[in-house]
Amino acid sequence: MAIYQAFGTIRDMRLFFLTTLVMTAFAANSVLARLAMVSNSIGPSNFAMIRVGSGALVLILLVLIVHKKKPKFKLNTIISGISLVCYLIGFSFAYLVIDTGVGALILFGGVQLVMFVGALVLKEKVNIVRFFGMFLAIVGLFILVDPRIGGNNLVGMLLMFIASLGWGLYSLLGRGQKSPLSSTSGNFIVALILMIPFALFIPDKLTPNSYGLFLAIISGSITSGIGYAVWYWVLPKINIMTASVAQLTVPLIAAFGGYLFIYETLNWQFYIDKIPAFEDFTVSKNEFLWKTNVLLS
Repeated sequence: MAIYQAFGTIRDMRLFFLTTLVMTAFAANSVLARLAMVSNSIGPSNFAMIRVGSGALVLILLVLIVHKKKPKFKLNTIISGISLVCYLIGFSFAYLVIDTGVGALILFGGVQLVMFVGALVLKEKVNIVRFFGMFLAIVGLFILVDPRIGGNNLVGMLLMFIASLGWGLYSLLGRGQKSPLSSTSGNFIVALILMIPFALFIPDKLTPNSYGLFLAIISGSITSGIGYAVWYWVLPKINIMTASVAQLTVPLIAAFGGYLFIYETLNWQFYIDKIPAFEDFTVSKNEFLWKTNVLLS
């Protein structure tokens, strides 16, 4: 009995570790994108296209090596690919004008809203604390994005909110995947096919240099391609609200990365907006091991 309980705990901690690793990868994407934009080393269209292209290449190779077969395409793959493109476009163009931490906060604040609605639609149990936490998060997000208070770029915030809708739907669709590596590979291939004409229709005026290409490739192949595959492995093992709240840690990591690598500063609106996230995350953290233990048993 004691051995079973110890084994269960090890499995739970592995899941918690992988979730933390994925959140760090998500934050790294924000830092890499913003760093590429502020350094004028690559434009947003090229960054998004090279990012998804390098991710697709790495994932195809991994599927061929691990599964010994080609990625499969289903209706869900097409919808996920479209969602991924919405996220990539909004994400890349938004980071032309907004800071790393603020962008990540708008992105994952919007994601939490999408996944909260998804949990209700799928009739997942949502307690009163979650409703209250969602209300506080919306209030905090309003404080951050209100131009009269925060002074952030309205177009950039709107683009990032569009990105959040795409990523929120992408995460919801990932819960039903039985083969995360193959599914993510197919999603990236579809997204690449859609991104190529977009990049040709709205080309960048800036010619990318080697530094910009490097940032886009790292973002696509490692923090996106592999990171998203791991996320699709984690998603079926946790409920929607836990997945939603876990992503609220990303803006804090991203903001620290922005401060460390891009020398960005944080205003008081950012800290106010993160208070609801801390409260909601605390509740989620206390429930995390119990929920994952039930799902893995």
